[in-house]
Amino acid sequence: MPELPDITLYVEALRRFTGGENLEKIRISDPFVLRTVAPGAEDFSGRKLVQVSRLGKRVVLTFAGDRHAVIHLMRSGRLRWRAKGAKPPGRSALVAFFFSTGTLVLTEAGSKRRASLHLAEGQATLAEHDPGGLEVLEANLESFRAAVVSERHTLKRTLTDPRILSGIGNAYSDEILHRARLSPFRLSDGLSDGEMGRFHEAVVAVLGEWTHRLRKEVGEDFPDRVTAFHDEMTVHGRFGKPCPDCGAPVQRIRYAESECNYCAGCQTGGRILADRSLSRLLKADWPKTLDDLERIPR
Repeated sequence: MPELPDITLYVEALRRFTGGENLEKIRISDPFVLRTVAPGAEDFSGRKLVQVSRLGKRVVLTFAGDRHAVIHLMRSGRLRWRAKGAKPPGRSALVAFFFSTGTLVLTEAGSKRRASLHLAEGQATLAEHDPGGLEVLEANLESFRAAVVSERHTLKRTLTDPRILSGIGNAYSDEILHRARLSPFRLSDGLSDGEMGRFHEAVVAVLGEWTHRLRKEVGEDFPDRVTAFHDEMTVHGRFGKPCPDCGAPVQRIRYAESECNYCAGCQTGGRILADRSLSRLLKADWPKTLDDLERIPR
């Protein structure tokens, strides 16, 4: 799922490519993607785009007359830019916003339709789409601490709950916890002052560094290769590969449709965290430490 650094790049690119332009029309290719009935898509035709912003993990296009198009990409949704006159993508295209300079297209890979478009009128209606999480890059340590301890969860859950912290998902939460040297299973209300400070510093550093890195990669182009996996990441998507800091093999915990990647050497004092399905299957054979893991025949 595109997260804060990726959404930031989309917002900045859309400001460059569409800022101040009038919208010619919105074309809905898949009716399921539109989750509202009023105002209608035709009401946006001819309106000037006055602002592009991020709302959590959502991209918001604000048009004259206090009209808003709220795009939630979910896991597989992506934004594409097509120059004026170019043919938009085929079956993967869900929505197309036609401007005089080109066309913004919302696509989604796969057969599941989770990406969504909400059309809203007025600030009150727009605010209903804000999960309310803290904007971490704008917050000081005390505000961060208050948000983190507001609900008792694991740190992994705290980072990815949009009601607590804004814009962070599975990929960058793995990187943040590795940078902070904290276990994903630590509880949010059990951190010492030093650990909380380290946690806050890691959030700001990881999100800031990756936003800067992606900006350099994209340059003045439109970000067409948004992905949750990057070779330069330390643990996310690197199961079984050596941790670049300590050399221990990166571990993973699978749950639902996702997984958590971590380094036992850097984050859990060498302890292997229980994978709910595999540890239940292996029982006593489940490796509990890095030493146990080394003794498993290959």
